[in-house]
Amino acid sequence: MDKKRKPEWVEAMPLTVLEQAGRKIFKAGGKQIALFHIDGEVYACNNRCPHEGYPLIQGTLDTTGSDGGVCRLTCNWHNWKFDLVSGANQVGGDRLRIYPTQIRDGAIFVDIVDAPARERIETALANLKESFRDHNYTRMAREIARLKAAGGDPLEAVRQAVLWTHERFEWGTNHAIAAAPDWLELGEDYGDEDPASSIIPNVEVVAHLAWDSLRWERFPFPDGEMAFDADRLVEAIEAEDEAEAVALVRGACRGPGWRALDAPVTRAALAHYQDFGHSLIYCYKTRQLVERLGDALAEPLYLTLVRALVNASREDLIPEFKAYRPARAAWDGAGDAPVAPEEFYSLNVPRALDRANRSSGDRTALFDALMGAAAWQMLHFDTHWGTRHDRPVPDNVNWLNFTHGITFANAVRAQCSRHEDLWPDALLQMACFTGRNAAYTEAQQDMAPYVVDDPEAFFEDLLPGFFDHAEPEYIVSAHMVKLPVATREEIRARPDAPWAPVLAAAVNRFFQSRIKRKHVMRTAKQSVVFVAAEG
Repeated sequence: MDKKRKPEWVEAMPLTVLEQAGRKIFKAGGKQIALFHIDGEVYACNNRCPHEGYPLIQGTLDTTGSDGGVCRLTCNWHNWKFDLVSGANQVGGDRLRIYPTQIRDGAIFVDIVDAPARERIETALANLKESFRDHNYTRMAREIARLKAAGGDPLEAVRQAVLWTHERFEWGTNHAIAAAPDWLELGEDYGDEDPASSIIPNVEVVAHLAWDSLRWERFPFPDGEMAFDADRLVEAIEAEDEAEAVALVRGACRGPGWRALDAPVTRAALAHYQDFGHSLIYCYKTRQLVERLGDALAEPLYLTLVRALVNASREDLIPEFKAYRPARAAWDGAGDAPVAPEEFYSLNVPRALDRANRSSGDRTALFDALMGAAAWQMLHFDTHWGTRHDRPVPDNVNWLNFTHGITFANAVRAQCSRHEDLWPDALLQMACFTGRNAAYTEAQQDMAPYVVDDPEAFFEDLLPGFFDHAEPEYIVSAHMVKLPVATREEIRARPDAPWAPVLAAAVNRFFQSRIKRKHVMRTAKQSVVFVAAEG
């Protein structure tokens, strides 16, 4: 606990010196303080502008009140303006530190003592929240650095960001939440390289949460709490009843504990081939994030997850995947046909599902075959599909169609190893991924440039580079982090798996490729065709 703050008065200079100069620099205790003499008063502030550190001693002074009684200091580099009495930033942004002054026996004394650590931590968090208003990334980094410098845990910035934003995600869990545990894992692995690296994962997580909630209103969760019942939660999600699902989540978090939620939400996520695999991925990532942030964050994160599950699109109801439900009904766990990845390379969805059922008796072999096929398809993705503008909307395919097959498989192993009765659903949904992607591969491509001889060394070289990535879109940087973290996890779990070298090569190719993010011509052409068909 912080002790009561005691002043630390330090003699700066004779008053006559400042009166003659008007402004002077004073250094003490590692601080550089700007002193100003204005209309008989002495003002002291941090000489470094809190924006980018330029010297405020070079700033412009003026009065802003009708009585001339408010003194304002302007940093001439970027026109930031500060009240020299309170330190308030008059244009929005970081506050300026002000130091108390006294005149004793003709000398200027400055109180240089820092505020108590708890106060500085609370101030940094309050300022961090303010930075969300205009998504001021550099201010977010500064405030998290200030929090850490005050002795605070940078994870507290992530915890608070979740609390500030989770009600602003209209459709529930998103990639900002899903990428968070992966960023935090990288922080544990590589964040001790230097002080900057120690805060980067926290800044990236907080900034993504801020971006995805920017300008959105709150979407409060329905009130209510119900005694937890796992089956009833699955039924509520199936019925798209958010109010009941939310009440049951509260009942779990306040009753048996949040871990009781893992099985039913996973069951609900796999009840359909849905949301392009996001539902299961979000179940896994929510669990990981709660484990990292603590039990107090379970309720907001699982409320957000069930909102996503309630609103998930159910692709097994559309023609492309209509074979899934019959295939699931036909699964008997007795199929004994040997299976290999290459059998799935070019099979469409119905044929892939049928082929999976014929090997339903050996889930390890089937998982290996489907993971191997997903890795091969990603390695052989025909990237021309990502730039074409002469095809209908269903052919809008890009790298993320293939990366999702891998991150979904990672979630399958993680969640179904805990809830083994769900393996049939998960394996058949992996077959949906390979069946969907089969049409967009090119088997004759030269893959030699992407071969990885040592996957562990490859990831040790790749992953630290994310601490200085240059990707401006959070949705892309999230996938850049999620894919190799998931892949590394899978290869570490099964280093001798036959698909491990192929999967590492696929990731290597992904990071050597360009992702086209804006499709001006394609959008225009498809819009013209769409409108022409409306009549």
